[in-house]
Amino acid sequence: MQRSHPSILSLSRLALRALVLINFAVGAFILFMLVASFAAGDRFFFMLGARVDANPALVPAMRLIMVIGIGGVPIAHVLLTRLLAIVETVRVGDPFVPPNATRLQTIAWALLGLELLHLAVGAVAAAASTKAAPLDIGWSISITDWLAILLLFVLARVFDQGTRMREDLEGTV
Repeated sequence: MQRSHPSILSLSRLALRALVLINFAVGAFILFMLVASFAAGDRFFFMLGARVDANPALVPAMRLIMVIGIGGVPIAHVLLTRLLAIVETVRVGDPFVPPNATRLQTIAWALLGLELLHLAVGAVAAAASTKAAPLDIGWSISITDWLAILLLFVLARVFDQGTRMREDLEGTV
């Protein structure tokens, strides 16, 4: 017996649509900060608590981190819109369609891209940090994120195989 959870699907759709908007808003805010960092110079970084007088390398590093953050916006958009498309197929009652296998693989690639950007941010912060003036952004690596990427690639393959088997079965009936 199939149980439907329309309220969960509705909430998921609403949350994903909100996240798409939030993603663009965060991107715009980071872009604003990047522009402000050039317009206000050292005062901007002082307001952020960066000790640029003790470590001038913090300025280009923080700007590079902002650029990386802006670069993550289109990747996150791809991830969110593909996930929203999958939720829509669940809503109409047929999630096991070939496009969802492709969407899952695209989500896996997008998540991998975001994780690589995350690594780049950590590398930039580590390279710019000194004992006197560290660039402490609270960065850490998460094995869970990397496992999720692997899981998504495997799940995409499972969806692909499952939809092919279903099509073969429908062709024989």
